[in-house]
Amino acid sequence: MRESAVPGGASRRQPAREPAARTYARALPVVPVRARGLTIEGADGRRYLDCVSGAGTLALGHNHPVVLEAIRAVLDSGAPLHVMDLTTPVEDAFVTELLRTLPPGLAAHARVRFCGPTGTDPVATAVSLVRAATGRSRVIAVSDAPEPLPGDGGAERDRPAALLLEPVRSEAGVLPVADALVRRLRSGTAGQGVPLVVDETETGVGRTGAYWAFEHSGVTPDVLILDKAVGGSLPLAAVVHRDDLGDPGGGAGAFRGNQLALAAGAATLAHVREQRLAEHAAALGDRMLTRLRALAGEFACVGDVRGRGLMAGVELVSTDGPAAELAAAVRRECLHRGLIVDVTGPCANVVRLLPPLIVTEEQMSAVLDRLFDAVRAVDRHRVGGPAALRGEHAPR
Repeated sequence: MRESAVPGGASRRQPAREPAARTYARALPVVPVRARGLTIEGADGRRYLDCVSGAGTLALGHNHPVVLEAIRAVLDSGAPLHVMDLTTPVEDAFVTELLRTLPPGLAAHARVRFCGPTGTDPVATAVSLVRAATGRSRVIAVSDAPEPLPGDGGAERDRPAALLLEPVRSEAGVLPVADALVRRLRSGTAGQGVPLVVDETETGVGRTGAYWAFEHSGVTPDVLILDKAVGGSLPLAAVVHRDDLGDPGGGAGAFRGNQLALAAGAATLAHVREQRLAEHAAALGDRMLTRLRALAGEFACVGDVRGRGLMAGVELVSTDGPAAELAAAVRRECLHRGLIVDVTGPCANVVRLLPPLIVTEEQMSAVLDRLFDAVRAVDRHRVGGPAALRGEHAPR
């Protein structure tokens, strides 16, 4: 999770405690006043194509009609907007639709725990669950998991409480985990009685070209972490797990029963399923990645292109300065052309594209045209040095 930097000091004309929201404008100087689908309109009247999608939260883009209708229905019903640990018709509808999207092997024996909607809440809930179920404490992330797993052939007490897998490590620079590795890890954990926890925070609800990214490898996890897109643009998180791992009980976090989020989430899950948007993401995503890979052949500053479905990362490289400056320059040039992208990765050098699942071929062509123009402009001005990359005028 990235945090925006706070200025080191305040001028005499500037309040000592500047509202945090104002710091974002230094990286993305757009004040949105209207939005629909892929498009955002700024206060200055300019229109932008949004390929950030709330870091993947907006599976159907901005203000999709089915989401707005679901929210209005709850508001007009007079039902409570927020309850905790009480079953409601809205919650039942969400759970029913969620289970409909899951593989039968998991759905038939699944329990759902709702928790707070922040990024850490569902992970903490899943970790607490597997620790209680196994009596062990260590949870290993796939990014640092050796093969074979710790405890292979050893005592049961040496085994981890779970293996945690993110099918595409989005914040690490859009790094997909190979399907063959996922299958090997599933086989190893099943043989040892180690739960496999799959984190679908950024990959779920059709984003990668399958409804759930773990389906690409044909495995079935024991625990599933859900966040972002499952709320249909509103804050919602849940943990789905095999029923033999424990009873749901009370979840973590005070905001785990928001009825508007449950309604918006159910509408989104259903729309993605009914309109086969995962298949659309697979087909259009393949074309997007094919065209993006042409960047690496045309521009020396593009080191790699990777992703899955409508989830892509363009890694920038540099031999004469920080690659993060190149990525920031590409983001800025994109914005000048009416395209919003973000930057991720440990070195902040990966330009990430997360268009909503409702993006059309025509819109995708416009997105890629603007990105190509932005990279071309940055590549052309690299010889101008760091000041040129930052959009500054060279000294006379």
